[in-house]
Amino acid sequence: MKNTISCFFLLLILVPVLASSVEKKVYIVYFGQHNNGEKALHEIEKNHLSYLHSVKESEEEAKSSLLYSYKHSINGFAAKLTPDEVSKLSGMEEVLSVFPSHGKYSVQTTRSWEFVGLDEGDSNPWKKLQMGGGDLLSRAKYGKNIIIGVMDSGVWPESPSFSDQGMGPIPKSWKGICQEGVAFNSSNCNKKIIGARYYVKGFEAAYGTVNSTEDYLSPRDMDGHGTHTASTAGGRQVDDAAAFGGFAKGTASGGAPLARLSIYKACWAVPNQPKADGNTCFDADMLAALDDAIADGVDIISVSIGVPKPLRFENDVIGLAALEASRRNIVVVCSAGNSGPAPGTLSNTSPWIITVGASSVDRAFLAPVKLGNGLKIIGQSVTPYKMKKMYPLVYAGDVVVPGVAQNLTGQCLPGSLDPTKAKGKIVVCTRGAGLRVGKGLEVKRAGGAGMVLANTISNGNEIACDPHFLPATTLSYDNGIKILEYINSTKNPMAKISPGKTVLHYKPAPFMAGFTSRGPNVVDPNILKPDITAPGVNILAAWSEASSPTKLPMDHRSVKYNIYSGTSMSCPHVSGSAALLKAIHPHWSVAAIKSALMTTAAITNNLGEPITDANGNAATPFQFGAGHFRPTKAVDPGLIYDATYNDYLLYLCAAGPNALIELNSPFKCPANPPSTLTLNYPSFAITNLNSTVTIRRTVTNIGRPRSTYFFSAKPPLGVRVKVTPSILPFKRLGQKLSFTITVSPTNDPTVTKSEYVFGWYSWDDGHYHVRSPMAVYLP
Repeated sequence: MKNTISCFFLLLILVPVLASSVEKKVYIVYFGQHNNGEKALHEIEKNHLSYLHSVKESEEEAKSSLLYSYKHSINGFAAKLTPDEVSKLSGMEEVLSVFPSHGKYSVQTTRSWEFVGLDEGDSNPWKKLQMGGGDLLSRAKYGKNIIIGVMDSGVWPESPSFSDQGMGPIPKSWKGICQEGVAFNSSNCNKKIIGARYYVKGFEAAYGTVNSTEDYLSPRDMDGHGTHTASTAGGRQVDDAAAFGGFAKGTASGGAPLARLSIYKACWAVPNQPKADGNTCFDADMLAALDDAIADGVDIISVSIGVPKPLRFENDVIGLAALEASRRNIVVVCSAGNSGPAPGTLSNTSPWIITVGASSVDRAFLAPVKLGNGLKIIGQSVTPYKMKKMYPLVYAGDVVVPGVAQNLTGQCLPGSLDPTKAKGKIVVCTRGAGLRVGKGLEVKRAGGAGMVLANTISNGNEIACDPHFLPATTLSYDNGIKILEYINSTKNPMAKISPGKTVLHYKPAPFMAGFTSRGPNVVDPNILKPDITAPGVNILAAWSEASSPTKLPMDHRSVKYNIYSGTSMSCPHVSGSAALLKAIHPHWSVAAIKSALMTTAAITNNLGEPITDANGNAATPFQFGAGHFRPTKAVDPGLIYDATYNDYLLYLCAAGPNALIELNSPFKCPANPPSTLTLNYPSFAITNLNSTVTIRRTVTNIGRPRSTYFFSAKPPLGVRVKVTPSILPFKRLGQKLSFTITVSPTNDPTVTKSEYVFGWYSWDDGHYHVRSPMAVYLP
């Protein structure tokens, strides 16, 4: 009896302990579309706490579990919840969904502005041919008083790119703050960086307190990525900027050099991992950042962040917040992702977002390898170290230690090379597993004299240039094959690597980066994504001096400017351009700015030939969308495909669960909502074209008051395209005219089936050329 009583009391003690030890994770509780009206934040928080109190044991526990209440981005909150509490909240009628705040999001990691025609006085003949005239920068007053919000890893405010010298007072529309923190105070904001905040509750719920050796608990950037993207979008013009070793020296500038910047740090270093492996951005923190950005009064939000796999609309926090931003006419620009060349990999698929792929510029850093037989093979590098003589040349797979997996022998992974075989030699490593700079470090560890990094077939001709720790160069796939053939056919192969040299007007350019994520859009195949491509390969921009050029722990070098690649770099190019368009056309809608950029994009390179992929094959709209952006053309596109916030809600009636729109919202979906193909988008995609499909579009005249446009098309192979009417006669500015496109299969037995085919249609009046891409799947 005594033992029974003891066990009973022990259970009384243990039950609350066990209950409190149930793992709590951060979840987003989403109520659907906004119905907050003019409620103050404390009223919204009180409402959210009432929901939490209904599933928590006490009011105190409810308060301690609430991380964020969102007012402007979504109608919902973030809180620490147990699985049982998630189940209870999910069962409530007014709750649309409860989903985990994961950390799957990560950042998507000078000459470019000259290449697209924004540099004044440039003599590039391709620019004159492709970009059109007009001084866009001057007309836009360099983006003066346009506010660009950048959600990323923070900023290095001391960079010359963020000087406010000569800038006027902060716009009166600005409502943001300069949040202080570790190594960052109010004096770090100025008339250039007018706002800075940080968001860490979601991160700390998963990882604990930020380690001060890995990141700053403040808007200050210890990574470099956020500084790079912010300066690309809106950095000042800085003379004599250069990367490590003096490469890419010239005037560094953002797209809108007099625009104001507001920094929203929501991405953090992953504990106990090299920064080179990337950082993490939690849903809860990003939503809080976007919530503030919308309320602060930004005009553009630049988001170089994505996920490895696309998310449905109801779970896509960036897309949900961007929808609310579009209601307030805030342009949201996002990177497509770096998961190429596999198809169906792009993220940020919402049609109210401008989704940007990555392509090259016409600048190269040539670093040839001279072989013992006199043959010179061209590579690229931003490594300044020189070789004075020839060294023996070996393939990494021939100098590995025993036990390295056969499929990894050429990868130069840490600890894989045998110093007794590699010492004093130039080692040829192949791309694939591991970091590019890490391969050079392994060669150096093994006593190698230099490294040649050979692309795989998936990388093709796309060369990402790195500041290695020893003489090194990177070769295209074809040139990599040549050097391996030389090694295999020569008794004593020898080589010498020359340091890189900056070369301009390189051809062909642009070409699509191998890493850029591709369509089709797996969330809604009827919306062709990405929308556009912009420079994202070897881009020079400002950098955090608390980081290093490679972001590796053993790299103690410091630079003010760095060369970096990724769709993270292409995204702020479009953000900066959108700021210029907004400055000239302040009343243009989000859809109008996107339409102008898309319908004026280029689909040929500086050789006058179609844009290719990294292997030299013809690229498709699943890589570049409408083409390579041309901001100087976009300022005056002739016609635009416009859309409103309500158009996007109607779109979601078919694309997402109806509750996403109707719950807590006055907007009601029709009983039979139209297909998502009916959204007035500047492109279209059709899946499984078995019979005739009809698409209606409406264009608005913003070019010449009286003008007549004629239809033309280059249909995809095996597809018939007709339009009614084929002539659009405009009599005034602002006039809207509609047309219907009829798409049907030709049933040509010689055409390959079970794949996507691509084409174009356009409207021309002799002055304007308004082009749209199409993608069609023939089953």
